[in-house]
Amino acid sequence: MLDRTDLRENPDEVRSALDDRGADVDIDELLELDERWRELKARGDDLRHERNQITKKIGQLVADGEDEKREEAIERSQDLKAEIEDVEDEAIELQDELQERLLEVPQLPDESVPLGVDERHNVEDRRWGFDEDHDLPDEVTPHYELGEELDIIDEERAAKTTGAGFYFLKGEGAQLEHALIQFMMDVHREQGYVDVFPPVPVKSSSMQGTGQLPKFADDAYRLGGSNDEEYDHDDLWLCPTAEVPVTNMYADEILLDDDLPLKHQAYTPNFRREAGEHGTETRGIVRVHQFNKVELVNFVEPEDSYDRLEDLLDEAEEVLRRLDLPYRILELCTGDLTFASAKTYDIEVWAPGDDMDDGPEEGGRWLEVSSASNFEDFQARRAGLRYRPERHESAEYLHTLNASGLAIPRVMVAILEYYQNEDGTVTVPEPLRPYMGGKEVIEGHEKVGESALGAGERE
Repeated sequence: MLDRTDLRENPDEVRSALDDRGADVDIDELLELDERWRELKARGDDLRHERNQITKKIGQLVADGEDEKREEAIERSQDLKAEIEDVEDEAIELQDELQERLLEVPQLPDESVPLGVDERHNVEDRRWGFDEDHDLPDEVTPHYELGEELDIIDEERAAKTTGAGFYFLKGEGAQLEHALIQFMMDVHREQGYVDVFPPVPVKSSSMQGTGQLPKFADDAYRLGGSNDEEYDHDDLWLCPTAEVPVTNMYADEILLDDDLPLKHQAYTPNFRREAGEHGTETRGIVRVHQFNKVELVNFVEPEDSYDRLEDLLDEAEEVLRRLDLPYRILELCTGDLTFASAKTYDIEVWAPGDDMDDGPEEGGRWLEVSSASNFEDFQARRAGLRYRPERHESAEYLHTLNASGLAIPRVMVAILEYYQNEDGTVTVPEPLRPYMGGKEVIEGHEKVGESALGAGERE
């Protein structure tokens, strides 16, 4: 959430920063609301001071036998009480209105973020893994076709049981998913992460704390109500990312300086409606409504957050390096930052199965598997996340960061396409073999049921 002091003292800088990210925010209206609120607070303080003085005076008037003046003072005290209540009620209404408006204002980008309108202006920082020769089939089969041929991905039956945008993983496909989850978590344990297994439903207040609400309600799955209906703080939503429960587990608490940096990792299934994305990525498991992910969440002192962002990015990259999957790093421009982020790096893995216009010269396409972001104190203000630098000092807002470590379906897409062989099988990357019982090659299996008849036998 935007710091109201920063808004009052540096309105031009705030306005310019929001313009850089293309945010349509009426700063003057926010300042007017804040000014009116402060006037009411000052008026309330003056009225309470006057009433306190009269209350003290009444006692003396009683002692002096000044009955007429005592009655006048009592009447004035009652008038002041009513006026104070009116002023406080109006101040509360203005406070609530200002709070609601501020919840819709995005984070200010860090001054190091490149200027730009949208993803076309993101800056490629570097690539990894393209220098080594890797034998690919003459024609790489897209993962959705390969998954069907091997009978390890089943979108059709998932559409029957749940709907479009969901999928079954079967046999070696399910094994590969479990292997990726355990492998990633082991890597991050080596990096000092403490495991958290959070609840999947999250309250509206938690969604608000990390910035998913109110702006992105249409993208979330609400339990027991329509997304169009008003929601309460205690209403539940399916977790869109483990960032929500893990960040909010310390909401309204004060951590100690010795606790920081605090690094948690969490595996969860994640649920997103992907509102506005109809018609894109309709085949395969690149853009789906339910997917698994390992999330990395960091809580740090403000002065350490940008150094930690670089380390966090490296920690997420390590998964792809060990799997020997080529990838690139993008620095997002101001216009492509997420709502809560002050600075973000995207990690995009190379999937060679489908050629895209913006893919690398080697062909194929880029798939985003992680966004490593520094939110500074934006989420901390919304969720009440503070720390005490010293035992005798006042509590301050800490900084939060997170990154996917990684989004598993897209890593699976990259493996199925990058490690596939001419005979239609897929070589299991060496680091994953211990998690798959020593299996070195995914060969698939025969389909079942009458629907398999006439499909021919796989060689």
